[in-house]
Amino acid sequence: PRRPALSLVLGLVLGLVSGLVSGHVLAEDRIELASGDLRRPLSGLELPLRLDLMMPEGSPWELELGFGKGRYLLGRAAAEPGTGFLGIEVARPYYRIAARRASRRGLANLHLLAGDARYVLAVVLPARFARAVHVYFPDPWPKLRHHKRRFLDPQSIDLVLDKLLPDGTFSFATDHADLGAAVAELLRRHPGLEVSERSTVWDGGPRTNYERKYVDEGRPILRLEARWADPRAPRELHPDGATAILVAPNVGGQVL
Repeated sequence: PRRPALSLVLGLVLGLVSGLVSGHVLAEDRIELASGDLRRPLSGLELPLRLDLMMPEGSPWELELGFGKGRYLLGRAAAEPGTGFLGIEVARPYYRIAARRASRRGLANLHLLAGDARYVLAVVLPARFARAVHVYFPDPWPKLRHHKRRFLDPQSIDLVLDKLLPDGTFSFATDHADLGAAVAELLRRHPGLEVSERSTVWDGGPRTNYERKYVDEGRPILRLEARWADPRAPRELHPDGATAILVAPNVGGQVL
């Protein structure tokens, strides 16, 4: 039997995630986009977002999930005005801080989204647009009964990897040993991925305020990078998450 292509199963994810995010309220009304001086809800915008209308066509893009107060994206956007940067943050106070800073600095190439990352990944952003996806120091939810709240798991990892270009890179960092081991195992079990661990800090130094603090304290930090082993090969779903995909229509209306 054919394996469902990731782009063909997001309709199911939309139904599942929008219920978590919005209840009876239209999910797009709960998500805000900040671009330059403009902040607005997604309702009324064409989805997935037309990135070619947000930056000159052909511009490279990078995405950060959980950008906090925006240190990494703000710095990168200022240094590389020809690159488009997107960020998703669920904490509204942090999102507003980063959006104000981006506006004051005139960073027209930085676009920030406030909302649940799973919904945004499934519905709002197009597939395979980013040369890099970044996840740094997500909430580890250390108690066993809270592990289900962790962002990266077998059900969400394909939504994340779906945003990568064939030659793109996924970068991850954490100071939490248990979370780090879980994410490393998650990535290494994904068919087609090559995963490496960095033994030193990133080129250019620490990327977040947490990382700067932990480096100064001498705290161990796990840094992982993942790439597709064969960029031309068809992509498969994570074996531990594929069973969560029940049914979805493809473009031709057939059911897989």
